[in-house]
Amino acid sequence: MPGMGGIAACREIRGFSAAPIIMLTVRNAERDKVQALDAGADDYVVKPFGIEELLARIRASLRRYSTGETLPPLAAAGLSIDFESRRVEVRGQQVHLTPKEFEVMKLLVANQGKPLTHRRLLQAVWGPDYGEETENLRVVINQLRKKIETDSAHPRFILTEPWIGYRFQTPKANSRKS
Repeated sequence: MPGMGGIAACREIRGFSAAPIIMLTVRNAERDKVQALDAGADDYVVKPFGIEELLARIRASLRRYSTGETLPPLAAAGLSIDFESRRVEVRGQQVHLTPKEFEVMKLLVANQGKPLTHRRLLQAVWGPDYGEETENLRVVINQLRKKIETDSAHPRFILTEPWIGYRFQTPKANSRKS
């Protein structure tokens, strides 16, 4: 792209919009794909590609994109999230989440108290071609826990559902189980 690279353009767009971004490129290296996805791209298509595949990817991205109301702000036990402004604070300190971390967090909070499967989280955040790549999800969950939990080894917010996936729970709701 003349004037600005695709990664920089993606970051710039992500600064003010949550609209789907599909990168179309000749770059096929894993490093390039990771940079694009971490910069906020929703999908990454390498040239040459079939028009039917591109149209399917556009449809999938649009299904995941919701222009409806944003989630109400969350405030619980030292964690506050304003989903509209994409602002996260832990014990009064602002915390930066990557686009993937934010989307995983948003999906978990939107389904608070319900276990979400690895597949559902992967396909909702990474795209329809993902579902078995649980290591990608584990990395993001570990990073989220390091950023929002007091003790990431003993999480209070993002709980593991063995062999299923993850659940977001506020500590107040956790204490009711006892």
